[in-house]
Amino acid sequence: MLFDIKDVVSTLDMIEHRHLDVRTITMGVSLLDCSDESVERCAEKVYDKITRTARDLVRVGEEIEKEFGIPIVNKRISVTPVSLVAAACRESDYTPIAAAMDRAAKTCGVNFIGGFSALVQKGFTESDKKLIASIPSALASTDRVCASVNVGSTKAGINMDAVALLGETIKKTADLTAANGGFGCAKLVVFANAVEDNPFMAGAFHGVGEGESVINVGVSGPGVVFHALQSCKGKPFDVVAETIKQTAFKITRMGQLVAREASERLGVPFGIVDLSLAPTPEKGDSVARILEEMGLAVCGAHGTTAALALLNDAVKKGGVMASNHVGGLSGAFIPVSEDEGMIAAAQSGTLTLDKLESMTCVCSVGLDMIAVPGDTPASTISAIIADEAAIGMVNCKTTAVRIIPAPGKQVGEIVEFGGLLGAAPVMPVHPESSDGFVARGGRIPAPMHSLKN
Repeated sequence: MLFDIKDVVSTLDMIEHRHLDVRTITMGVSLLDCSDESVERCAEKVYDKITRTARDLVRVGEEIEKEFGIPIVNKRISVTPVSLVAAACRESDYTPIAAAMDRAAKTCGVNFIGGFSALVQKGFTESDKKLIASIPSALASTDRVCASVNVGSTKAGINMDAVALLGETIKKTADLTAANGGFGCAKLVVFANAVEDNPFMAGAFHGVGEGESVINVGVSGPGVVFHALQSCKGKPFDVVAETIKQTAFKITRMGQLVAREASERLGVPFGIVDLSLAPTPEKGDSVARILEEMGLAVCGAHGTTAALALLNDAVKKGGVMASNHVGGLSGAFIPVSEDEGMIAAAQSGTLTLDKLESMTCVCSVGLDMIAVPGDTPASTISAIIADEAAIGMVNCKTTAVRIIPAPGKQVGEIVEFGGLLGAAPVMPVHPESSDGFVARGGRIPAPMHSLKN
C-alpha cells in the first residue's frame, strides 16, 4: 500500500484537529464449538474460547496507536449469536453465558462484547425464545454485554410475533435498569437485514458465514467531512459530493492500514473496513452539523433526507476505492444521543421521530439511541420496530431500532448515559394506540422483489 506524503500530512492534521480516529477494532470469534447440555459448562467454554482467542487484542491495538499515532478509541469483541451456541443447553435461562461473556470482556480489556443475539426473521427455535427471555436479566446484570435480535429481512419478511415480543423485552430491560436511566436498552438493537460483519456496537455479532476469527475495523470522521465542506460554501452539490468522496477515501485508507496491521500482528484474517461516519457527543464531530453545512438551518428541516442521501452515497463511493474489503454497515450513522447536533435539533423540536424515520430510508442503520417517555406502551415500541423493519425489508437495506423508554422521564427531559453514548432528549411518540396492529402476530410477507432467483 503506497501513501503520498501530502496524504500523510493531511491525515495527521485530521487526527490532531478534526476528531479523526479509528472508532473500533473488533475481533469476531466463533463459539460454535462451545455447545454443551449444561449452561454452566457452556459458559465456561465461552469464557475460555474468548479469552484464549482475543487475549492480545487490546495490547496490539495500543501498540498500533503508539507506532502510527492513530487514535483507536475502542477495542471490542463479537461472537456467534448465543442462541445458536446455547441450543443444546437444557436450562431455560442463558444469563450465565452473558455473565461469562462479560467476565471475558473484562479479562481481555475490551469495552463491549456483542453477540448475545438471535436471528428470528422467519421463526423461533426454542433456543431463540430462551435467549430473548434472558435479555433483560442479562443486560441488567452485566456491564459490557450487548444484545441484538434480527426480526426481519427482504427474503423472509417480518416476524411480527418477534416484534411484539421485543417491545415487551425492551420495556422489561428498561425497568430492570431504571436506576441508570434504562441503560440496558442502549445495549439492545432490533434489526432487519442484520449483517454478519458489523464491527459497531451494540449490534455486532460474528456471523455463521464467517471463519474461526476475524478482524473488522470501523472508522469515523464526521468532523473531517464537516471541515472539508467549509471549503465549498455555495457551490453545487456535484462539488459537495466530490469533496466528501475524496475525504472518505483518506479516512478509509487509514482504517485499511490499521486493519492490515492488526490482522498481521494477531495472526487473524482481515475481514472488512466499515466506512460508517460514527459521531460522538463532542462538538465538531457531528453528522447533523455536516447536513447543516450543506445549507440547512437545522437538521430535521425540509431537505434533510436529501442531504443525508448524498452524504451516505458519497461516503461509500469514496471508501470503496480505498479498501479491497468493505463491509459492515458503511455510510452515516444518526444516533441522537451520540451526536451533539442531533441532540440540539431534537431539543429545538425540529428533529422529530417521524423525520428520523424518513431519514433512515437513506442512512446506514436506523432509529438509533432514541429516548422516549418511560410510560410508552410496549405495543407502541413494537409498532416503531415494525415500521423500521418494513423500511429495511422493502429497500433491501439494514435498518435497526435502539430505543430507550426512559423510566420516570417525560418529553423534554434528558437521559444521561455518559461517554460515547452521550445524552438523549426524551422525544414524543404518537399517543394513538397500536395495540390491535401488534396483537395480530404472524408474519408480514416478503416483498415481490425478494424473488430474484
